[in-house]
Amino acid sequence: MRILLKNFGKSFGAVNVIENLNLEIHDGEMLALLGPSGCGKSTTLFAVCGIHKVTAGQILFGDRDVTHVPSQQRNVGVVFQNYALYPHLSIAENIGFPLKIRKESAAEIKRKVHEMADLVQIGALLDRRPAELSGGQQQRVALARALIRRPDVLLLDEPLANLDAKLRLEMRSEIRRIQQETGITAILVTHDQVEAMSMCDRIAIMKQGQIVQIAAPMEMYDNPVSDFVAGFLGNPPIAFVDGALTGSVFESSGIRIELPSAAQRNGGPVKLGIRPENFQPEFPQKVSGEVTFVESQGRETLYDVRLDDGQILRSIQGHAVRAGVGERVSWGISPDNILIFDEKGARL
Repeated sequence: MRILLKNFGKSFGAVNVIENLNLEIHDGEMLALLGPSGCGKSTTLFAVCGIHKVTAGQILFGDRDVTHVPSQQRNVGVVFQNYALYPHLSIAENIGFPLKIRKESAAEIKRKVHEMADLVQIGALLDRRPAELSGGQQQRVALARALIRRPDVLLLDEPLANLDAKLRLEMRSEIRRIQQETGITAILVTHDQVEAMSMCDRIAIMKQGQIVQIAAPMEMYDNPVSDFVAGFLGNPPIAFVDGALTGSVFESSGIRIELPSAAQRNGGPVKLGIRPENFQPEFPQKVSGEVTFVESQGRETLYDVRLDDGQILRSIQGHAVRAGVGERVSWGISPDNILIFDEKGARL
């Protein structure tokens, strides 16, 4: 089911949260609405499912205009951050509840509940209550309940926020598997760029009620349109260095770098974006500084290096390199992978 938002706007009283937003989610894809708190991503999701009334514009499911259609008539499945399970009902009753509301037969509900429980791999838990389940198991129940009604659209609002790191990893792959197996169109709202990049076909990054960029995850990672997008994607995050670009030579008080693919510019202030994987000992454009932070992450180690002018570069490396806090290093930058932004943050 294709979803189309045309000139969509939403305000709460005198406060405009979203204005003139246009977005198309393709049939069968999973799209992430990614951005900081307050950017409008949950507001957009709640408008799609009908919880929020639209202030301006249209929302279409396929060719059907659902702008003013009540939420219960839109055939959407929603999974919330807090799961919203009924504590007094068994897991089977929780999953089957939407079908009970539809007044389907007990035999049909039982068949579909078992089918859905097998899909999300909780078939052995149907007689328990939600309080007897782990967070990951409760998330699977919420997902099964959303899917059992065979919705046209699956909406996920920060579904993994309450899980620990190991469970988040497990549920990321599980939700993606189920979405691909069912072929359902899905929208994921998250502030976690790792979730967005690992689970979704495309990402729409939002800022102050607007979509800043929409692209496939690696396309957006490699070609961000602004320093805001570049800073939002990547873990460890990208480092920015301020200076001036004259021709293809970047200079600040701490470094001087030749940029063979740089946009030609004479004397203007610019900002370089350098990702940790592109600041390594073997790269050609050497930069010297002092190691100020070391964090072992097991397989890799993260370093912060303070340049002579106080600006910071980050590097993430394997075990071949050993550097301690206070040690002076001279590592290189990969010039072909440097991102260049103007003084307003736009990509050059």
